[in-house]
Amino acid sequence: MKLDSLRTLWIEEMRDLYNAENQLLKALPKMAKKASTPELKEAFESHLKETQTHVERLDEIFVKLGKKPTGKTCKAMKGLVEEGSEMMKEDGPESVIDAGLIAAAQRVEHYEMAGYGVVRTFASLIGEGEAQDLLQQTLDEEGAADKKLTEIAEGIVNEEADEEEEVEPAAAGRSRSRR
Repeated sequence: MKLDSLRTLWIEEMRDLYNAENQLLKALPKMAKKASTPELKEAFESHLKETQTHVERLDEIFVKLGKKPTGKTCKAMKGLVEEGSEMMKEDGPESVIDAGLIAAAQRVEHYEMAGYGVVRTFASLIGEGEAQDLLQQTLDEEGAADKKLTEIAEGIVNEEADEEEEVEPAAAGRSRSRR
C-alpha cells in the first residue's frame, strides 16, 4: 500500500480503528464477566453496545466511500487486549482485579480517543464533513466512557483495593506500612 495522500492515510487509519473496535467486541463481554463491582460490570456492558455503534458508524463511512473496512490488524489494540486478558487471569482480591481492569480499559479508551481524534481531524481537512461528525460522536462517547471509568475507580474500586492487605512472600503475616 502506498500512502500517496492524506485521504489514503485517513482510510488506513479508519481500517485500523475498525479492527480495533471489532477486537473490543470480543474482549468487553469477558471483562464484564470478570468485573465484580456492579457499576464496572454495567460500564463494560454499556460500552459494548456503544462499540457496536462505533463499528456501524465506521461501516457507514466506508460504504459512502465505496471502500472495504477490512484488511488491517490493529497491533496496538491486540497488545492492549492481551494486557487486559492477562489481568483477568490474575489471582487476587476482587477490588484489586477490578482496579486492574479499569487501568486496562482506560488504556484502551485513551488509544481510541487518540485514533478518533486523528481521523476526525483528517476528515475535516479533506472535506469529509459528514464523516467528521460521525467520528466526533464516537470520540465524544470514548471520552465519556473514560470519564465513567475514572468515576468508578475514584468512587469505590481504588479505595477498596487500597484497603487490601499487601503480603509479600518474605514478609508473610506483616501488613504493609502506610505512608
